[in-house]
Amino acid sequence: MTRILFWLALVFLVVFAIRSKIRSVQQRAQQQQRQQPNPFTPPGRVAELPDAELMLCCAHCGVYYPASENVQAKGHDYCSHAHATV
Repeated sequence: MTRILFWLALVFLVVFAIRSKIRSVQQRAQQQQRQQPNPFTPPGRVAELPDAELMLCCAHCGVYYPASENVQAKGHDYCSHAHATV
């Protein structure tokens, strides 16, 4: 009779240990999901992206560059002073 009780207690402890391990793994996975944004969120819930800078096209070489680097000459936009003087 004591052997049966011993084996039952052992099985109970093993099942309890396995269940607690599974729960801890699931909780860690849930915490990681909360920290990382979901790539499949609806468009209305996407975080705001920073404003992009306006890109201009150089009249000489055709390269696109940020508007903050713009050089204007003769009514055209250029990417550098060298292209503005050519």
